[in-house]
Amino acid sequence: MNSAKLTKKLWRQRYLILMIFPFIIWLIVFRYIPLWGWIMAFQDYKPGKPIWSQEWVGFKWFIEMFQDPDFYKAMRNTLVMSFMGLIFGFPLPIILALLLNEIKNIVFKRTVQTISYLPHFVSWVVVASLVSEILSPSGVINQILQKFHLTNYPVMFMADPRYFWWIVTFSDIWKELGWNTIIYLAAITSINPELYEAATVDGAGRFRKMINITLPGIMPTVIVLLILSIGNIINIGFEKQFLLRTAATRDVADVVDLYILTYGIGTGRYSFGTAAGVFKSVVSLILLIFANWFSKKATGYRMM
Repeated sequence: MNSAKLTKKLWRQRYLILMIFPFIIWLIVFRYIPLWGWIMAFQDYKPGKPIWSQEWVGFKWFIEMFQDPDFYKAMRNTLVMSFMGLIFGFPLPIILALLLNEIKNIVFKRTVQTISYLPHFVSWVVVASLVSEILSPSGVINQILQKFHLTNYPVMFMADPRYFWWIVTFSDIWKELGWNTIIYLAAITSINPELYEAATVDGAGRFRKMINITLPGIMPTVIVLLILSIGNIINIGFEKQFLLRTAATRDVADVVDLYILTYGIGTGRYSFGTAAGVFKSVVSLILLIFANWFSKKATGYRMM
């Protein structure tokens, strides 16, 4: 494309280009400018002094982090909950989107969609309170278990470390299932309707259309979201773990973000917390590149 055609095309799309500027500014201000703070990971940072006047300590904080047993405990908890969320939480929005796409009653379809994605807008504070109440010794779950004589005594779900990872995983799935489904429903609308008409002529039923047309049609979207999910395995946040944990489940609840908050910012060791944050970012970048490369080799699809 020569410069004249490029200029003409840019002029035709000038309003679309102007619309992306606020997002570019947001990205620079909140994502790229803060990267300067990474140099704190190599300093013994003391508040009140200019950042260039701080004492440089090399990899001291990284070494200290890798020698801390609590870091490996937090890493274990993070990876286990991330993989549980990926295994159980990633396929369910795809399945729900495929099923909703087959519903012909528009009113019922919209109702199910609305009910399923409303929990996304509920604060984790409220969700944690609901989960704690439902799973309490006098909660609904224990009442059902005792009514059907499945147990003679209330099960202490919130105080037993064996249940914590499952509670966090399925609470998160319940909260985000409907919202994640929206992306796949949008991808389904881009599939050519003539493919379904041709399949009908060939005698294909709903299930066959779903497997041979709908699922392959949204596969690029599935792969991109899977790559992003793998890249964020170590970035699962800390809100749900922080709000659902108890004193008895602390050992299985602390994740890397909580570790940074507790042992870095909470104790005033800003350089230590920054070092842990840098480690998280580097691991996420490596996972993202590997997932993208593997997807290209295995499926032919890639994100970039």
